[in-house]
Amino acid sequence: MSPEEEKIEVAEEEEAPVDPIESDDSSDLSGSDPQGEPPVEETPVETPVEEPKVEEAKEETPVETPAEEPKAEGPKVEEPAEEETKAPEPMVELDKHPMRRIVIEKVVVNIGVGEGGEKLIRGEKVIEMVTGRKSARTISNTTNKDLGLRKEMPIGCKVTLRGPDAEKFLKDAFWVKENKLAGYSFDTEGNFSFGIPDYTDFPGMKYDPDIGIFGMDISVVLSRPGKRVSIRRHAKAKIPHTHKVSRGEAKSFLVDRFNVEVVE
Repeated sequence: MSPEEEKIEVAEEEEAPVDPIESDDSSDLSGSDPQGEPPVEETPVETPVEEPKVEEAKEETPVETPAEEPKAEGPKVEEPAEEETKAPEPMVELDKHPMRRIVIEKVVVNIGVGEGGEKLIRGEKVIEMVTGRKSARTISNTTNKDLGLRKEMPIGCKVTLRGPDAEKFLKDAFWVKENKLAGYSFDTEGNFSFGIPDYTDFPGMKYDPDIGIFGMDISVVLSRPGKRVSIRRHAKAKIPHTHKVSRGEAKSFLVDRFNVEVVE
């Protein structure tokens, strides 16, 4: 055959119809044939949904505390009980009965110098100027080498005032204190004490360079009629507790009699 006839035969073979059976076999063997077969439907691939990550709680590692060594038990010491703070005693209304009225029994003005000689003499002059009375000397009851004291050595001076003189002196002393008195100055039986830092604070007093500065202690004793039975020599008896002057009654007496403010 000539070369032209061979080309024609090859072209006829290519144009010949394909046997469906053969095409099925070829498709099974070769997989997918693009010619003459319907497109294979691709199934959509579902992308897995990511589940939210749950953070695991971190377990805290317990810190091991070192075990305390047992302490040797010693003798148990009892702790002192806390002192209860007592409320200040309120002022009370005074009784008008003649046997219940409160009076100023005495006022004691004292200056302690701690030694005799010239300093004690100047202290005596101060008391005489302030009270108008001559003072009595106070003596030491014990011997103390550290303080330079011996027994029965004069170390101060004092004056005791009663009646109208005591009341007049108290008015001047309260004027120096600006009519104010601390609540802790009173004791359980109604007596009270306070101090004056300088005698020149009294009305009419002037500073004397020959004397210097002297302060004084003032103690006041309050009582009711009938106290004599506790101090007399014959047929001595005790005073009932209800007849003594209480702290609240002493404060009420000063407020009513001298218009003094008691500062708690």
